[in-house]
Amino acid sequence: MARSDSTASKPQKEPGRLKQMYQVFQMTRRYDNLAIWYLLLAFLAPTAAGVVLGLLLSPNNVIGLVLYIIAGVLGGVLVFLIVLGRRAEKAAYSQIAGQAGAVGAVLKSSLRRGWTASEMPIVVSPKTQDAVYRAVGRGGVALIGEGPRSRTQHMLDEQRRAVARILPNVPINFVYVGPDPESTPLHKLPGKLNSFKSVLRKPEVLAVSNRLNSLGKNGLPIPKGMDPLKARAPRPR
Repeated sequence: MARSDSTASKPQKEPGRLKQMYQVFQMTRRYDNLAIWYLLLAFLAPTAAGVVLGLLLSPNNVIGLVLYIIAGVLGGVLVFLIVLGRRAEKAAYSQIAGQAGAVGAVLKSSLRRGWTASEMPIVVSPKTQDAVYRAVGRGGVALIGEGPRSRTQHMLDEQRRAVARILPNVPINFVYVGPDPESTPLHKLPGKLNSFKSVLRKPEVLAVSNRLNSLGKNGLPIPKGMDPLKARAPRPR
């Protein structure tokens, strides 16, 4: 009994790196039919380039030829891993596209350098679950609508007016993530943010983010029937 109890309480060993890569590959292949061809091209192209360079630059030098081939194989493995990561990310986001909170998941895990955002929306429609998220970066302020454009446009316009009141000189960009044909696909959201022209420096990005965060804190509703400016201290007995 003691031996069985100790075996049951022993934590399970995490899968190794190769097994994890194989699991990621299987998941990607399941949801992305073109992943295999992209991965084959990613590995074979650098490998073939290494062989060709070795034959052209070191035709009579066996050591040099081998080194070129090894460099090509290593380059192929590196490009293979990069492409696998990109295709796996796309496949994973395709599974949550259209769900409430999908934009927040992207902002939390894939937001690129130079941008700050919260995974929590700043506005949510209680009826439709459409939401608006806010990101701050070198391109200014980005307001991201999650849902059909016809339903999120009004919320985006309201948030733009609120931001413009306190930051009149900061550019405000709209990004639409939804079922509309012209909307930005979920996996391309980080690239869309980086496509905006840089107008703010790093200290300015931090200052703008802090200003907007303080606006949210100051906007907390006060319970009805209570006015803190008219509150009186209790009389001493």
